[in-house]
Amino acid sequence: MSRSEALGKEPVGKLLWDFSVPAIVGMMVNGLYNIVDSIFVGNYVGEVGLTAVTIAYPIMLVMMAFGMLVGIGAASLVSIRMGERNQAGAEKILGNALAMLIIMAVTFTAIFVLFLDPILLMLGAGGDVLVYAREFTQVILLGSLAMYVGFGLNNVIRSEGNPSIAMYTMLISAVINTILNPIFIMWLGMGIKGSALATVIAQTVSAIWVIAYFMGSKSVLKIRSENLRLDWRIIGQIFKIGISPFLMQIAASVVTLLFNISLINYGGALAVAAYGIVARVAMMILMPIFGITQGAQPIIGYNYGAQNYDRVIEAVKKAVFAGTALSVLGFIAVQILDVYIVRLFNNNPDLISLGSYAIRIVLLMLPLVGFQVVGASYFQAVGKAGMATFLSMSRQVIMLIPLIVILPKFFGLNGVWAAGPTADLISAILTGTFLFAEMKRLKRAAVS
Repeated sequence: MSRSEALGKEPVGKLLWDFSVPAIVGMMVNGLYNIVDSIFVGNYVGEVGLTAVTIAYPIMLVMMAFGMLVGIGAASLVSIRMGERNQAGAEKILGNALAMLIIMAVTFTAIFVLFLDPILLMLGAGGDVLVYAREFTQVILLGSLAMYVGFGLNNVIRSEGNPSIAMYTMLISAVINTILNPIFIMWLGMGIKGSALATVIAQTVSAIWVIAYFMGSKSVLKIRSENLRLDWRIIGQIFKIGISPFLMQIAASVVTLLFNISLINYGGALAVAAYGIVARVAMMILMPIFGITQGAQPIIGYNYGAQNYDRVIEAVKKAVFAGTALSVLGFIAVQILDVYIVRLFNNNPDLISLGSYAIRIVLLMLPLVGFQVVGASYFQAVGKAGMATFLSMSRQVIMLIPLIVILPKFFGLNGVWAAGPTADLISAILTGTFLFAEMKRLKRAAVS
């Protein structure tokens, strides 16, 4: 039985475990990737370096957004084509995805490099923060092609039924980054530029690994030169499905920008540094939940394509349970260990006090976030891009952005911190309503 056929025959619980555990490990390591960067920058460059990285972070989110637009859209289509036993169609999607990632990398890198200072100033950088942010971002941008290709195509590796290789991609990158960060920052004295260089080298190695996989004998799908010619019908399908995570990432960039502006206005540079810590801790908690959604995606997509709706429902239930359990554990950890977590990044007493307070408030609704993320990802996995986009954006844009603007006017800095958990609560209610209706529809379809 081939790896793709196993998606429709093996027990759903075993499949979810087999696919999610490597994804969770990979995502956790990827989360550590950013945590390590911030710890070294915060401790050896200082609060100004941590603030600079936080200010520049929306640019990295935009880059990731375009990688997700193509990578996740292509991955969902590949899963569906494999469920339809259409390998040639899946390979054409892979080739078009690679070509589009290269075009995007070259185009957007050129734009960001040309207008970097105005963009950083718009993001809130100034004085020493601008100098550090420029140094960091210039290096990241010049190595962005590797990030686009490695990050984008790694999703397809998982969708073709090889989650372990996808995990190794992230492990390789994270281990290299973790080793190089202290070498470049501490021993070679490169400061914040060293952190960026470590990231670029790690991403380049993982991109080479991904391309080698698809060119080698272990992959089901192959990169073929004839499939690199863009087919705009396929690109349209990729964009249609990938638009949800893309908009979610763009929204995350806008939200980070608005947070930074509000924090500067109501709390100053120290509040921005505190938010940088909170955002990275939140990412670390969300990474295993994203791992579950990535593990469930090929199972749901394949069985939806094969019209095995009972298996789709079972996969959703198990993924929701696992995601909720992880988010509850994360909530307990941050409420108990808040001071110790912040202290990892910097020993400034004022930053520790502000950061520990912020982390408890901002992550107050974590127990609901696991369900919301998994629920929204179901619609993406089955190709219902409109609903996936709406549910994803309900948390990141529709609710959150107005709350960031309105609440601080009444509650000051506390209003900034409270915007996130308020949006989490509302979006979880919305997701539950639509997911419940969808599961009822699938049950009727399975019986008929």
